[in-house]
Amino acid sequence: MKQTILVVEDDKMIRELIHIYLTKAGYDVVEAGDGEVAKEIFLTKHPCLIILDLMLPKLSGEDFCKWIRAQERNEVSIIMLSAKSRTEDKIKGLKLGADDYIVKPFDLEELLAHIEAVLRRTGQFCQKITYDGLCIKPRKGEVLLYDKDIKLTKHEFNLLYYFMENPNMVISREALMNQLYPYADKSVLDRTIDAHIKKLRKKIEKDPAVPKWIITVRGMGYKFVTE
Repeated sequence: MKQTILVVEDDKMIRELIHIYLTKAGYDVVEAGDGEVAKEIFLTKHPCLIILDLMLPKLSGEDFCKWIRAQERNEVSIIMLSAKSRTEDKIKGLKLGADDYIVKPFDLEELLAHIEAVLRRTGQFCQKITYDGLCIKPRKGEVLLYDKDIKLTKHEFNLLYYFMENPNMVISREALMNQLYPYADKSVLDRTIDAHIKKLRKKIEKDPAVPKWIITVRGMGYKFVTE
């Protein structure tokens, strides 16, 4: 399960260099060239950490940081990038909610070291699987849909987690029943999975009658679609 990092930087060359370097280091990297785009990506990708340039078009890095910290779910870590090197500028950034502050120009190896140090402190929040705004946090027992908390029963949560761990694979009812009820009488549970799927769709699908994520594969079972 890769950790997702959002790089918010208006300089395309710097953004791409960071993207390439962090991808090679094993991270899932997404990019934004301005603060408004960054807000949209934050709500759909649920990154563990944000690398945030302060001088951004449309929405400044400072205002984006304030917006992040005003969200209900704000455990994401933030590393600010800035050409401002004065002590008072660093203090201001940290008071706005940054976890770290790096002065430009910087070395990519140094940036990676800072990222790893921050994630060592906050890594428990990064255990998550995200697909287009739907995010499950298995260790915390939480499901978010575009950053809004979705209340699931134990079986609904386990079912969704199993689906999201096995995307784009057809999973039979028998396999799902074995996952949820490993010791139960399977003959009694023949339609139980269908009932759980129906309830889960009502909670996560925009139109449960035409599901986006959990689709029925006739005669075979179900599939969690991400493609």
